Amino acid sequence: MQTPCSALRVVRREIMAAVRRAGVGVFLALLAATSFAQEKTKPTAQPEPPSVNTQLPVNWLYGAYIPKNAPLVALNGRERFKLYIRQTYTTPGIYIKTGFFAMHDQLRNTPPAWGDGFPGFAKRVGSNQATNIIQNSFTSLGQGVVGWEPRYDRCRCEGAWPRFRHAFVRNFITYSHNEKSIRPNLMPFAAAFGAGAIGATWNPNNPTITVKGYQSVITQAWVGVIINSIGEFAPDVKKKIGRHKD
Repeated sequence: MQTPCSALRVVRREIMAAVRRAGVGVFLALLAATSFAQEKTKPTAQPEPPSVNTQLPVNWLYGAYIPKNAPLVALNGRERFKLYIRQTYTTPGIYIKTGFFAMHDQLRNTPPAWGDGFPGFAKRVGSNQATNIIQNSFTSLGQGVVGWEPRYDRCRCEGAWPRFRHAFVRNFITYSHNEKSIRPNLMPFAAAFGAGAIGATWNPNNPTITVKGYQSVITQAWVGVIINSIGEFAPDVKKKIGRHKD
């Protein structure tokens, strides 16, 4: 029977292994910061940019968003890097995502070679955390290089259906550097494929890299729609809960 001390050692060992696997994420973040630093500064004649409070909010559940009443302003390199750090390391969202998928894999006993006990769960937590860090790093790097919008902008419209349609479509399109032109939101899906393929290298029984990659792309498709929808309607739910409390 496993003691609490041995269980803690297992968790600590798996987390350290995850950090080593995700070292590429830190490296990519440094590359992204270097790339971002090359961006041109805005002319001094331009007005002061909006407050960070309206341009860099990161919700603990659904990530980075732009409030409905805030202007859509392109981020500079420093802001992009700060957003990357918040979304990848310092807010609970990525850890919630890790826990959710680790529990899902645990219930399905995937991969079977890790077993269905606590050591297997610890390995699934470490594997999912490393994969999420790599995916976030790839996404931030790609969006920073091309200057595309990394945040979700809440719909400036009324009605449940138009707002849900906006949340759905925004998972597959984004804005270019001028915050007006539409671009296909390729980076999160390319990053999902890359992270899934890399994660396959440390999974037992050597699963097919391409299969793991496209499975991650499919997951990104439906998870992205759900997260956008939560980000779109969460303020309404919060207001209704507040009214009931009053």
